[in-house]
Amino acid sequence: MAAAKRKRRGSLEVQAKKPKRSRKDAGQPAKQADVAKEEEEENRDRIPGPVCKGKWKNKERILIFSSRGINFRTRHLMQDLRMLMPHSKADTKMDRKDKLFVINEVCEMKNCNKCIYFEAKKKQDLYMWLSNSPHGPSAKFLVQNIHTLAELKMTGNCLKGSRPLLSFDPAFDELPHYALLKEFLIQIFSTPRYHPKSQPFVDHVFTFTILDNRIWFRNFQIIEEDAALVEIGPRFVLNLIKIFQGSFGGPTLYENPHYQSPNMHRRIIRSMTAAKYREKQQVKDVQKLRKKEPKTVLPHDPTADVFVTPAEEKPVEIQWVKPEPKVDLKARKKRIYKRHRKLQQKMGRGSAKGISG
Repeated sequence: MAAAKRKRRGSLEVQAKKPKRSRKDAGQPAKQADVAKEEEEENRDRIPGPVCKGKWKNKERILIFSSRGINFRTRHLMQDLRMLMPHSKADTKMDRKDKLFVINEVCEMKNCNKCIYFEAKKKQDLYMWLSNSPHGPSAKFLVQNIHTLAELKMTGNCLKGSRPLLSFDPAFDELPHYALLKEFLIQIFSTPRYHPKSQPFVDHVFTFTILDNRIWFRNFQIIEEDAALVEIGPRFVLNLIKIFQGSFGGPTLYENPHYQSPNMHRRIIRSMTAAKYREKQQVKDVQKLRKKEPKTVLPHDPTADVFVTPAEEKPVEIQWVKPEPKVDLKARKKRIYKRHRKLQQKMGRGSAKGISG
């Protein structure tokens, strides 16, 4: 009876016997080489198996959620970010009356160490918080020029869950607050290697560019044919407001001097339109006053008639004979037509009497 070994589950595992090597096989090494070549040729046409994944060491988890009162565009942007970042998690909307420190507890319950929180105000202004929970730092941005995946409708596509390349502007290394934001964005937007929900492919690029004191986010697909880039979205612009030492609060590390709040921007626009209206009204009032003012009569300048040449005086002709009246041809034709009609009526009456007599 063959030797048997009992497994933990109770099933029997029979050890397979090694095949005996015959003398014919030992004496023909050339035939074995031919068989090995045939196997290699067959393996070339076969589809390779899944890539062997290593150990998942980077345990970065991102919590992406928002406050109540966001519009449809913000909701679609949030869904696009969750789709592009397989290491993200979702949660229910947060009440606007709650304080921001509560988000640290939500991150701890969801087992997340990073957070992207969208805060809506006045149903038209959108703010984004990037935070390292629970110790900080954190940054607050004003989000502008949002365009989602469905809105752009660009020709391009990338694999869901694939790992992106992160491309940063060289200006990120020039100033310390941009260097801090660069490290922050790398930790948040880079998909951890060997993540269970990620794919072992790199087919799109996240670009972060600094222009006009703002961070411009773009997503491009890498085309295999010529390694060209095609934008697939989403896209948005981040206007930095402040960088805090703690998570959702604490001492201010940096404050953007170029930042202008949306309320102030709208106030300036209203004041500019009001100034234009006031200017038009002032012009109209000045014109009315000018019309009411008496006209000033300038004295006659005798030198103005120096170059005036008098015209030749024509003799006045006096008509002694009364001119003949003009003949009205239309009235004359009417009178002739009336006479002719009366003659015809008389002729018709005379012929009628002769027939009756």
